[in-house]
Amino acid sequence: MATKGIVKGIVSNLVTVEVDGPVSQNEICYILVEGVKLMAEVIKVIGAEAFVQVFESTRGMKVGNEAEFMGHMLEVTLGPGMLSRNYDGLQNDLDKMEGTFLKRGDYTYALNNEVKWQFKPLAKPGDIVSAGDWLGEVDENMQPHKIMVPFTFTGNYTVKSVVKAGEYTIIDTIAILIDSDNNEIPVNMIQKWPVKKAITCYHAKPRPYKLLETGVRTIDTVNPIVEGGTGFIPGPFGTGKTVLQHAISKQAEADIVIIAACGERANEVVEIFSEFPHLIDPHTGRKLMERTIIIANTSNMPVAAREASVYTAMTIAEYYRTMGLKVLLMADSTSRWAQALREMSNRLEELPGPDAFPMDLSAIVANFYARAGYVELKNGSTGSVTFIGTVSPAGGNLKEPVTENTKKVARCFYALEQERADRKRYPAVNPIDSYSKYLEYPEFQEYIAEHISPSWIEKVNEIKTRLLRGKEIAEQINILGDDGVPVEYHVTLWKSELIDFVILQQDAFDNIDAVTSLERQEFMLNKVVDICHSEFSFDGFLNVMDYFKRMINIFKQMNYSEYESEQFNSFNLELDELIKEKILK
Repeated sequence: MATKGIVKGIVSNLVTVEVDGPVSQNEICYILVEGVKLMAEVIKVIGAEAFVQVFESTRGMKVGNEAEFMGHMLEVTLGPGMLSRNYDGLQNDLDKMEGTFLKRGDYTYALNNEVKWQFKPLAKPGDIVSAGDWLGEVDENMQPHKIMVPFTFTGNYTVKSVVKAGEYTIIDTIAILIDSDNNEIPVNMIQKWPVKKAITCYHAKPRPYKLLETGVRTIDTVNPIVEGGTGFIPGPFGTGKTVLQHAISKQAEADIVIIAACGERANEVVEIFSEFPHLIDPHTGRKLMERTIIIANTSNMPVAAREASVYTAMTIAEYYRTMGLKVLLMADSTSRWAQALREMSNRLEELPGPDAFPMDLSAIVANFYARAGYVELKNGSTGSVTFIGTVSPAGGNLKEPVTENTKKVARCFYALEQERADRKRYPAVNPIDSYSKYLEYPEFQEYIAEHISPSWIEKVNEIKTRLLRGKEIAEQINILGDDGVPVEYHVTLWKSELIDFVILQQDAFDNIDAVTSLERQEFMLNKVVDICHSEFSFDGFLNVMDYFKRMINIFKQMNYSEYESEQFNSFNLELDELIKEKILK
């Protein structure tokens, strides 16, 4: 018999319910308000009182309203038909909802039970299977969507039968499994999973090491991220977080892209909805939206729903990872998620941590980031969830708790800088403050040496050192004046400027410069490093500036030219002639 309760207290979205039976942490309940059932989640239990966070506006709720507990946690419905969908944090299909504003208590089913899918069996009668094993597959927007043994199953099962290849709906039985007690269990294409619990149906989760190519030079070359890696992009408003996210989403070597808008301003979320359907996938030439899922919660939605959205997105990402696919999850912005945690913590009157965030914020962030990763499946295939979150620190303060706690767990740090944005040096990623810890991994170093060049990482470290030296000299020149430092200092400064303009800066709105292949990145890096190693002869600092500006201009033209095209090669020859003018023999 379901546990029921009576509302005893209301503090905005935090409601105290007196229950008449057992309830568990994170259990879902529905509170009846003015004839409408509002979904809520248990976040704390003390004796006979359950504290629940309501995912809707609590306007009109009164003490004495009835609540009914469902006996399960907040779940997502997983199955074919999720790609190209626009969901909210509770996995309601926003496209099925009517009206300009979302109606309170209006919940929609996440999938379509009527669409028929072309099923192809992968398992056969007699096979021994367990949770996460593949029974068959359907084609979902050109992606092989695996139909798996439900993740909730424990132990081993024997396949009694699998349907023949043909068209079936998601509610049709596609296989019958026999458990250890000889019970027959029918399986269809749908399964449910609680969002706060990681999906762990894999054989092993080794340290990730394969480079995830994004086409963004300041990431791929300078601070690379890997398949199954974690990174975050902090920065003040107006520094290009959204553009950088769009560039990575569009260009990264991923099979599935999931965008989680967890509490962003409504106009930015509308921008995602309006722009993504029109973006062309550079890998397939088809619409990018065909392999994208959007989970959207705006800042004016209740904070509880905002908090749920990141978990919903991660669970869907893990689901596709178990199919052996490479998933890229982008969350914008995790600051809003942390603010939702802070709000509910404050309403519970918990002991506050720094800036009134929960004391356990560090553990919450770490547990969430740990769900990303590269996995080896039981059948030998591999899959990955690469997670990149953005952080919107107030006033661009990178010392605030969300940034600091995320820094402890994310392996890549892409610090967007207001000064670079003001100087129109995009992407405005500060090359000195930013880092990638994957460069230190022996597995990654071996992978790069084998797939790109044995000297690649050495050159990357060299250009980082040159950028730091250039910054130091720029500060000296700012104090002493141009003629107050030797000409050699100006040469060192302009060599660092060359690295900045040619490698770090990139035009996200140009068809050619927006995405740079690794082969091209290697060519340009080698060219720039060779110039940095060259000794030049100059009469004065004005000659240095003039000469390197000419060189940067030619490099810029190369960046806007098709790689190894006639135009590209002619600029390369022009560059070689320019280098010969001043180089010391």
